[in-house]
Amino acid sequence: MACVRNSIGSSWKLPAMTLSKNRFCGGLSHKVCFLGQRRTWSALSVSGAPESLTLFPRGNFVTRASIGVNGKSDDSDLSGSDNGSAKDSGERVVALVIGGGGREHALCFALQRSPSCDGVFCAPGNAGISHSGSATCISDLNIFDSKAVIAFCRKWGVGLVVVGPEAPLVAGLVDDLVEAGIPTFGPSAEAAALEGSKDFMKKLCDKYGIPTAKYRTFTNDSLAKQYVKEQGAPIVVKADGLAAGKGVIVAMTLEEAYEAIDSMLVDGAFGSAGSQVIIEEFLEGEEASFFALVDGENALPLESAQDHKRVGDGDTGPNTGGMGAYSPAPVLTEELQSVVMESIILPTVKGMAAEGCKFVGVLYAGLMIERKTGLPKLIEYNVRFGDPECQVLMMRLESDLAQVLLAACRGELGSVSLNWSTESAMVVVMASEGYPGPYKRGTMIRNLEEAELLSPMVKIFHASTDFNSNGDFIAAGGRVLGVTAKGKDIEEARERVYDAVQAIDWPEGFCRHDIGWRALHLRQLTNNP
Repeated sequence: MACVRNSIGSSWKLPAMTLSKNRFCGGLSHKVCFLGQRRTWSALSVSGAPESLTLFPRGNFVTRASIGVNGKSDDSDLSGSDNGSAKDSGERVVALVIGGGGREHALCFALQRSPSCDGVFCAPGNAGISHSGSATCISDLNIFDSKAVIAFCRKWGVGLVVVGPEAPLVAGLVDDLVEAGIPTFGPSAEAAALEGSKDFMKKLCDKYGIPTAKYRTFTNDSLAKQYVKEQGAPIVVKADGLAAGKGVIVAMTLEEAYEAIDSMLVDGAFGSAGSQVIIEEFLEGEEASFFALVDGENALPLESAQDHKRVGDGDTGPNTGGMGAYSPAPVLTEELQSVVMESIILPTVKGMAAEGCKFVGVLYAGLMIERKTGLPKLIEYNVRFGDPECQVLMMRLESDLAQVLLAACRGELGSVSLNWSTESAMVVVMASEGYPGPYKRGTMIRNLEEAELLSPMVKIFHASTDFNSNGDFIAAGGRVLGVTAKGKDIEEARERVYDAVQAIDWPEGFCRHDIGWRALHLRQLTNNP
């Protein structure tokens, strides 16, 4: 159970900034500098990067929000507060976000609005991130090559790296960046085992008394099937390792469970990730997501959110990476959030420290609020911001994200509080037809700008888009867009987000039409007792 000790929780001093906002923008003070054709991305090439960004014919570099003539940010409707509750030390920072999906787009969006953030890079990013002006995308930076990432950070004066997806975390990118003295938000490779191995997480729960579903771990398919037969269905079969959000099968019959076991242990459907399986009791209740920033010893809860994993309306069909989310989640009352912190999050933070691998980053707890007890049980941990939950959280965050994440890197979260919009936010994921199964790439998507212009409270986050030869957006993956909106309540947020979805012209795309149904149902019950 013990982890190799690391120094990730040590205190950091931000290196002196070598790059100024005006240098990136050729002396201009605009929020976004477009230095070339707006529909051409891969704005900055690592292999041939010149000394000054003003020379790039194809790129853009994003600086922080500027102050307009009226004294307000020119992004005021969705902007963060200048009164962020992290300490205002006056330091400036350039950030690098690792990843290229909808979660990373949302992080770039929030960092770009941070008053202390002078610029945002994203590697590899995607066409939509670059086109939106949220970041300069570095398409050819190999995020699994730590030396290349370190060299890039040193060349461009990056003072904060935020690692979005799980794969580079498990591969140890954070360890190498921290050793090089670059403040990096994310867990070490050993601490990332909380997500990288469900067996590791379950054993931690056993050792430190963290409530979770009853389980057994198997590498032998016959023994696994025997256990399933003894326990009965419904039952849950999970691949131990990372499986892109698809390694969990909720088997409603014994036959489905046997098929899941065979696919993982016999057929190798998930490769090494499925060479060990966890058979887990089926819990009845309502799922919820709980997020906390962690600095190794302190944990700071984020606002609540709830996602929708099943692909079809009414929570039908196979599990996905997530088809939509909303925040706040009424199921997570203040009382219940306190229970989660005391019984799940804090014991995990203390347990990881006791095992010799302090956790720094985001703890994303997938919870089941049990119907029979009303109490939370831990289903799984992710060690990064959830996707699509990150999108709604970043829409509501009003603090300076750059300073908050730097505080986590330095072990200083104990002195930080967060400011949140009182409004609700909702994201609806638009996916390629066929997802989560086989789907067609390269289908054209139109009217994205028109959809965003329907309301200043609408933002479209790009998860997997590219451009065709004519400069049109095309789908480049399964989950493609995260159409997101804020509103005074869940009803208004939902109305705005689905109006935007309707405005998008993408015949080969689809989405769920009932995102937020639990919150809406609960609100109706409250209003009509």
